[in-house]
Amino acid sequence: MATPLPWQLPLWQHFLERFEQQRLPHALLLSGPRGVGKQRFSEALVARLLCTSPGSQACGHCHGCHMLASGYHPDLMRVMPEEGKRQIRIDPIRTVNGFVAQTAQQGGRRVIVVAPAEAMNVAAANALLKSLEEPGANTHFLLLADVPSRMLATIRSRCQHWSLPLPEREASLAWLTERLGSHEEAQFWWQVSGGLPLLAVELADPGSRALRKQLHDTFDALVRGAEPVAEAARLDRQAIESILWYGIAWLEDLIRLGLTGEASRLRNPDLLPLYRQAVKNARVRDWFRLLDYAREQRRLLASGGNPNPQLVLEAWLVRWSALLRS
Repeated sequence: MATPLPWQLPLWQHFLERFEQQRLPHALLLSGPRGVGKQRFSEALVARLLCTSPGSQACGHCHGCHMLASGYHPDLMRVMPEEGKRQIRIDPIRTVNGFVAQTAQQGGRRVIVVAPAEAMNVAAANALLKSLEEPGANTHFLLLADVPSRMLATIRSRCQHWSLPLPEREASLAWLTERLGSHEEAQFWWQVSGGLPLLAVELADPGSRALRKQLHDTFDALVRGAEPVAEAARLDRQAIESILWYGIAWLEDLIRLGLTGEASRLRNPDLLPLYRQAVKNARVRDWFRLLDYAREQRRLLASGGNPNPQLVLEAWLVRWSALLRS
């Protein structure tokens, strides 16, 4: 049964107090960058709300907890993009509206989880408004968003916004050390992730490490004069979002180094030789332009735009290559 992460306990206590005072809002918007633990916190909330014998957390033993653990609870609905899609369209939201109109089958609470909430297109978001305005008794909406500003203002205004805190360094490292097996690994991946512990665990996964190593090799090859279109063809275009994420993080490092000259502030210190070569070859304002391009492509992907992944990779590496050789 999901439990809140250690650094989430103050917010969890706030939830319990609001719950006991019967002042829990019917719609919560949980926000924070990917890797801060929104999903974990929301799963703990779902379990606590659907538990029939709760203490400070879900009991894990009642019929409600057993149903939840089995993967199906009749009073829980999850809304997310269909497989292979980036947007939440109107049909699942219509199903939500029908679900809200029904009586809870277990006689308790109903919970609707929408994640990522910013993936709702305009029609879906507008369709959700009625349910948010008239949810019925004992109905709770949990909306999860990395970037809540991408949601319709009318949706945000009908939710109480809880921003999940970024954990302090020592709390993150203690938690990561348990999961990654060594303090050195925890320190490295915490730094690469920008202080987001769940993202650090994801980045330390062998598959993510392999992608990072491949990208490192790609940019080493570009420095040596490799053909960018050929290098783009070697990358997995299905990993376009991760590739852009790495590229943005590396560009931010490059800009920090170019502006301050301080290597101690880098998120990816192992890439310092590559950064030094890049800083020597191009001006900081050129890296800002490339950063803007990468962010815009990532925004288009997140908003349901459908840029051709291979063309995005080719254009991006051509731009990198031009700067590395200038």
